[in-house]
Amino acid sequence: MWTERFVTVNGVHLHVVEAGPPQGPLVVLLHGFPEFWRAWERQIGPLARAGLRVAAPDLRGYHLSDKPPGVEAYRVETLQEDVAALIRLLAQEQGQRAPGRASLVGHDWGGIVAWQVAIRQPELLEKLVILNAPHPAVSRRVMKKPEQQKKSWYVGFFQLPWLPERVLPLFGRWALRGTRADSFTPEDLARYRQAWAQPGAPGGMINYYRALMRFGTRHGLNRNDPHAEDVRVPTLLIWGQKDVALSPEMAEVAQWVPDLRVVRLPRASHWVMRDETVRVNNLLLDFLA
Repeated sequence: MWTERFVTVNGVHLHVVEAGPPQGPLVVLLHGFPEFWRAWERQIGPLARAGLRVAAPDLRGYHLSDKPPGVEAYRVETLQEDVAALIRLLAQEQGQRAPGRASLVGHDWGGIVAWQVAIRQPELLEKLVILNAPHPAVSRRVMKKPEQQKKSWYVGFFQLPWLPERVLPLFGRWALRGTRADSFTPEDLARYRQAWAQPGAPGGMINYYRALMRFGTRHGLNRNDPHAEDVRVPTLLIWGQKDVALSPEMAEVAQWVPDLRVVRLPRASHWVMRDETVRVNNLLLDFLA
């Protein structure tokens, strides 16, 4: 069983689903595009039963969380501060000494934000798990290649005004392409359509991509420091090799992550935690519990 509530962090109200013992080791799960907290519904129960306190927010712009207007509200450093503030709040509730610590798990855009928390505020993290989300330095390098540019054509489409917002609610199922036939049930898709139909949700979700292209990921970091984007947190990277949007080359992050374990799942798509639920759950439990 899980509970739901709203919390205020970094100036926004986030909808958060929680499970597990209140004083268990804290784990925060970050969903990606175009999902919401239910991206993790197959992981929340097993992690909670293992004694972990699990929190799965709807990120800003998604589902029931606030959806600030304008592209600048979705800069990556703002998104990572949402998560950092959430970790501090949850840790404070547990009675942890400031600043508090948690393990962070992120998929897709949730993974992009999780990388940023690990780079910018590693003191908040015990461990980091990334599922099919590129480290920013790797992304910049691989995105220059024609093959990856073809895979990522939708990023350019999302820069257009108003049209992507109109298209997403109608063709959102396309965004979940590449999965196994049983990875998203009709009931799952109905819940996703409800989430996409929330007022302001299409624009908020798409503004992640607009802000990424306008502002990048290095604001506030020393561009002359080759180690500015190093991750000094024990990290598990799980990569579905059949990802239709991201090249397997994007999992080659050892240069920036000294304490790293990479697990490639050859039969899984981008939606790795749905395609290989049991395997992913076992990996998470082995690494986090």
